[in-house]
Parts: sequence; C-alpha cells; structure tokens
Amino acid sequence: MPETTSVPKKPVLFVLTSHGTKGEGGQPTGFYLGEVTHPLAVLEAAGIAVEFASIKGGEPPVDGLDLNDGTNVRYWNDEGFRAAIRTTVRLDDIDPDRYAAIFFAGGHGAMWDLPQSRAVDRVTRSVFEAGGAVAAVCHGPAALVNVKLSDGRYLVAGRNVSAFTDSEERAVGLDKTVPFLLASTLVERGATHHPAADWTSKVVVDGRLITGQNPQSATGVGEALRDILSA
Repeated sequence: MPETTSVPKKPVLFVLTSHGTKGEGGQPTGFYLGEVTHPLAVLEAAGIAVEFASIKGGEPPVDGLDLNDGTNVRYWNDEGFRAAIRTTVRLDDIDPDRYAAIFFAGGHGAMWDLPQSRAVDRVTRSVFEAGGAVAAVCHGPAALVNVKLSDGRYLVAGRNVSAFTDSEERAVGLDKTVPFLLASTLVERGATHHPAADWTSKVVVDGRLITGQNPQSATGVGEALRDILSA
C-alpha cells in the first residue's frame, strides 16, 4: 500500500520582522519576500494552513521584492496574500497553543527586533515544549539567539543549526552594521553551526528544529517543515 501522510489540524505561524532600517537611519529593509513565499508555497501545496504575525502587528516592511521570481510574483499579485501581510497579528497577542509550528522569515530587519522580543521567547518556547516544530531561514534564526527553555537553557544549545554566515554578512558589506554576527552568536549560545559555501542552499534538521542558511535555502526549509508536520 502507498504511504499516507496526514495534514496537521493546527496551522503554522509565520513571524515577520517589523524593523525597517539597517542600523540607525540606514537603508530600508524588512522581511525578505522570497523567504516567506517559497516556504509558503511548499506548505500550501501540502494543504498545511499558515497564519501571519509580526512584532508590531499590521503591515511589516518588505525587502527583497524580486518580481523576476515566479513564486514571488504569484503571491505578490494575490490579494489574499497581500491582505494577510497587511493585517498581521501582533506577536504579543498570539496564543501559541493554536499552532503546530512557528517559522521565522529572514531579512536584515530580523536582526534588530526578533532577538529583543519577549513575545518571540514566550511563543517559541511554548510551541517547542508542546511538541511543535521551530523553523527559521537566513536571518530568521536571529529570533532564536535569546530563546530559553523552561529549564533555563538556550533552545539552540547543543543543537545543530544553519543560518546566514559571517562570510555572507561580510560579502554584503553589513558585518559592521548588524548588531551582531548571527552565526557566531549562535555558536556562543552553544549551537553547532554548519555553513555551506556562500549563496548555496543549506538546511539543517535537528529533531523539531529546522534552520536554513540563506534565501537559497527557503524552499528546503519549507520542505523539511512540511515533512515533519506531515509525518
């Protein structure tokens, strides 16, 4: 008989940054569109529902608006998607018990507000300790650098992860602009970081923790999350 998969009854919560500048008065940034649309396409194709939140709620700033990307175009021209992005729920108002997983999209804005958010800490811990999955891509793992479990340990301590590398940060000329280097900080928190060559796809799955290195890894993170939720 063919293998069967099940669709989780609970949706996945996509969390987006609300921070719109690179440093003080710097260039505009926000969430990286392809790091939302590519995982979203994978999950929706599998019948897995997705809801959106952001740190401040409402419409978060967008970066990486690449409309040469067919998946981006499809969603950017979809009024349902655009309405969902315009009306994200404030993460402070989220009940984590409603979700099977939480996913943090990247974009440089994530480096400023996600690590400082008490709501990120609360919701992520609750989802993970209830048996849900935690996923993040590119700068999205910035959300995880300060998340602690109920026993006081960092969630990433002793775990294998992938994230935007120090080398990639230097390559884009923002290593002196971001508040910290993401990969190095994850290592400081006790994680084992697994880098691939710059701009190549890298996805690391450690139990119910799924992380990806860069925009090229966004689809792979979505696929890994889909597989865990559908198992």
